[in-house]
Amino acid sequence: MTQEPGPVAGAAVFVLFGATGDLAKRMVLPALYQLACEGLLPRQWLLVANGRGEITHENFRARVHDALTEFGPEPEGTDWDPFAQRVFFAGGGFSPGNPGALPDVLGQARASLGGSPLLVHYLAVPPAAFGGLTQALGQYGLARGARIVYEKPFGTSPGSFRELDRVVHSVLDEQQVYRIDHFLGKEGTQDLHVLRFANSSSAAYWHREHIESVQIDVPETLGISDRARFYDATGAVLDMLVTHLFQVAAEVAMEPPASLDAAGLQAAREKVIGCFRPLDPHEVVLGQFDGYREVPGVDPHSGRDTFVAARLWIDSPRWQDVPFYLRTGKRLAASRQRVSLILREPPGPLAGQLPRAGNVLSFSLAGDGEIDLFLVAKKPGPALDLDVARAAIPLASLHGADPLPPYVRLIHDVLLGDRSLFTRPDGLAAVWQVAEPLLTSPPPARRYAPGSWGPAEARELIAPRHWLLGQ
Repeated sequence: MTQEPGPVAGAAVFVLFGATGDLAKRMVLPALYQLACEGLLPRQWLLVANGRGEITHENFRARVHDALTEFGPEPEGTDWDPFAQRVFFAGGGFSPGNPGALPDVLGQARASLGGSPLLVHYLAVPPAAFGGLTQALGQYGLARGARIVYEKPFGTSPGSFRELDRVVHSVLDEQQVYRIDHFLGKEGTQDLHVLRFANSSSAAYWHREHIESVQIDVPETLGISDRARFYDATGAVLDMLVTHLFQVAAEVAMEPPASLDAAGLQAAREKVIGCFRPLDPHEVVLGQFDGYREVPGVDPHSGRDTFVAARLWIDSPRWQDVPFYLRTGKRLAASRQRVSLILREPPGPLAGQLPRAGNVLSFSLAGDGEIDLFLVAKKPGPALDLDVARAAIPLASLHGADPLPPYVRLIHDVLLGDRSLFTRPDGLAAVWQVAEPLLTSPPPARRYAPGSWGPAEARELIAPRHWLLGQ
């Protein structure tokens, strides 16, 4: 099990690559600020941000203040001033043969802390930049003893994954590598383990004999205007399917691990990914929302997918013949992050008479997480009228709950050296094998209207079943 949040001993220097980019502004910098506000960073720490431009320390601090004002937490005086004084900027980029100002600024930061502070390099950059940055870290002596966080996707194809994995392991030991997938850091995702392994009622039916199908549904109302160039090179399949949705499917489907520590969780997760059947492109629907090609930064002739729905099969005794339906997309009718286990209809006198959407155990992965149980019940009254009743357990309502956003949790785990919620290369190699048929022979992206639930073909994919969201 991941360690409990708490102060981290020692000293650390964070190096944030891509510090002026969208991901850094929306996720990484707010997470570091919240860690500082909650006293979860080492007593001695500094942040050295890196980018191509030449920005003064003060100007970069002003940019961080603007990012926190927009995305939170709100930068307040008593917390902001001590935080800002620990933030520095090293410009000129960083690559093999061109270190820019980073070695000098980083050398000054390490000297000011004294001793041998832990180095944490966070690569909030496009995946095409991972290899060069990794080689540069080795070339300039900045990899020894450091921990390196790689954003997703780790590669963009089976071949690029293998080459990136080779480069990374030519410079780093595997224990130094933290491949982040923030869906694994969500409170709701972590509670999948506990509900299943700590409750006999759940454990008893977590099996093909009782579960008819599984839905992992992550629709988004947001578009891609702030990250158009990245998205047009990536799309929904690489941005969401082979990363977040496959990892969540593994969380649902894995066999009970020997323990809930890093070794046990990672081994169980990667083993079941090895049972994922390669995707059949005929069981995948791709879509593109109307108006996508008019977004600034997008190729006007782009065929990039902004929507994907897929039927995934897991060839293990527990899940044989149980379909996993995965769906995500931009500019859809609602924003949700939900995992639903649809139970088989019980035999007996009410068979064939039950309302839809009953007999469902559902997890909301959004926010602080929630567990929802949908049961068939009799409406009070003289007739035998059946309806669906819902029992909801917001995880934040539990006594003493202190939820952490996923990026906050995962960066804290990096400081602790806890790799439980990070991916391993063997699992990622299997993921790319599963995705390869789709990447090689993708179906055409169907058009869909913004504000809809995607292409009509996605409803046909799941028929005669139905999507629980947008039914």
